[in-house]
Amino acid sequence: MKLERNCPKRSGRANSPPTIAAVDSFRDLADGNSEYVANFSNASLSAIPRRHLAVVTCMDCRIDPLAIFGFEVGDIHVMRNAGARITPDMLRSLIKSVNQLEVDRIAIMHHTDCGAAKVDLPGLRSKVLAATGSDPTDVEFHLIGDPAAALDADIEAVRTCPYLPVGTAVAGFIYDVETGVLQPHDSTFVG
Repeated sequence: MKLERNCPKRSGRANSPPTIAAVDSFRDLADGNSEYVANFSNASLSAIPRRHLAVVTCMDCRIDPLAIFGFEVGDIHVMRNAGARITPDMLRSLIKSVNQLEVDRIAIMHHTDCGAAKVDLPGLRSKVLAATGSDPTDVEFHLIGDPAAALDADIEAVRTCPYLPVGTAVAGFIYDVETGVLQPHDSTFVG
């Protein structure tokens, strides 16, 4: 299993760069951090999650894994990508989480109304090409055709990963973004 980056170096840009300083685009982050620091109380947290659980979920902004499961900062590892897909990079993170940071359970949480299930691939590639001048034909977007089959495939990818210890618990869930309900899909063990 080869784990690598798959984004080639940038060729020439199709559009001119923005005229404002990049840091101005992130002013709200710095302001928000100032407020966070004023009430910061997590200095004593360990990198080892208290619940020994890693949650793989989508980058969708409607998903708050801590709230969904009733957990707090420090309870779980949260790993995100588009579609909550088990990609080589996600496996890399899970391998580290399990083998180094004492995680013994992995929850894969897909969701309803997922953009990865609605993407028009030729349209996305056209938008990328128009915006950047680079054609992403070599990018694997890990789109979802059949949501149940995609979650089954992701569970199977974790279950059969040779770098995860036999007996690590793996479960799949589907989160409903309209109701907040979390539906168990399947569970198994690595092995």
